[in-house]
Amino acid sequence: MAPSYGIPVILHSDHCSKKLLPWFDGMLEADEAYFKAFGEPLFSSHMLDLSEEPDEENIAICKKYLERMKKINQILEMEIGITGGVEHGMDNSGVSKDKLYSTPEDVYKVHEALSPISEKFTIAAAFGNVHGAYKPGNVKLRPELLVEYQKFAAEKTGKEKPLFLVFHGGSGSEMSEIEAAIDAGAVKMNVDTDTQWAYWEGVLKYYKEKEAYLQGPLGNPEGEDKPNKSYYDPRKWLREAEGSMVTRVANQCKILRNMDKCAK
Repeated sequence: MAPSYGIPVILHSDHCSKKLLPWFDGMLEADEAYFKAFGEPLFSSHMLDLSEEPDEENIAICKKYLERMKKINQILEMEIGITGGVEHGMDNSGVSKDKLYSTPEDVYKVHEALSPISEKFTIAAAFGNVHGAYKPGNVKLRPELLVEYQKFAAEKTGKEKPLFLVFHGGSGSEMSEIEAAIDAGAVKMNVDTDTQWAYWEGVLKYYKEKEAYLQGPLGNPEGEDKPNKSYYDPRKWLREAEGSMVTRVANQCKILRNMDKCAK
């Protein structure tokens, strides 16, 4: 895709729990083989979500894998603290609320362990994030914690904003929360729920607009024997879904301040 469209394409795998580490190993083997052949990994980055494990074990496993990923110039995303809700089969909907907020000390432990290996890692620290859709006010996001994480790490390292932070569970967030997270050093934001809805909404709008032509293979307002194939052709309504998602993604890029970055 990248050569065809003249844009960088990042291929990322998300939320790999401990039980799926053999699957993760398989992906890395494919990455290493691809790197040997083409000088770059097949995937740009992978995420290890070991947030359900003790912090020491979480960091130790991430450290082991980053040592391996460094050799193929690959990015590791890790999670410290827990993102609430349900995502990719991981159900954290009943987790204790105190687990939804990482401390500056927790986050710095990750940086302290991983930074000597490679700078190519990001930290999905918990600041009240919840996967899925929710009404404003139902989730108590605290983006000011990201500022505290950066401040603590800066005091330890002598560098301004040394952390590459990730905003999980971003769908439905207030604009002020998004802006605060970006200002605090968030370099990636997950909006899976919002983009899923955008895709479905394209189909929904198309159905409502063409409903009279989508009740059977034959018969519509133009005549009972008129064919409807051109309306229910999957290529037609899938294109509407794709167009709706394109619009949503473009809007998200504008919100995240990364429009026209490739031209600079």
